[in-house]
Amino acid sequence: MFPKQNRLCGQLRIEQLYKDGQRFVAWPLRVTYQPTETETQILVWAPKSLFKHAVQRNHLRRLMREAYRLHQDLLGDNHYLIAFNYMDKEEQSYETIEKAICKALKKISGK
Repeated sequence: MFPKQNRLCGQLRIEQLYKDGQRFVAWPLRVTYQPTETETQILVWAPKSLFKHAVQRNHLRRLMREAYRLHQDLLGDNHYLIAFNYMDKEEQSYETIEKAICKALKKISGK
């Protein structure tokens, strides 16, 4: 279960995140993040240009959301806006995505 309040929505907030946020790569993900005063919200994205079938994109997004949900405690009490963009041309296993998410969350929180 991934509640609505944890999803990053709204064109203005997303544009602001990509404009002012910090970026790094935790292969196969590009991570953009920015501290915020409100609750932590994430955006997961798999590009249509790399995965033509919606089934593939939905599967990748589901894997990224699940890995984040299981490891969101790595952020501690800090709040962020985070975008996870899938970059690889091939679908990776859940274990690879989970390692990338953990690495990204540790780097964001400074641990």
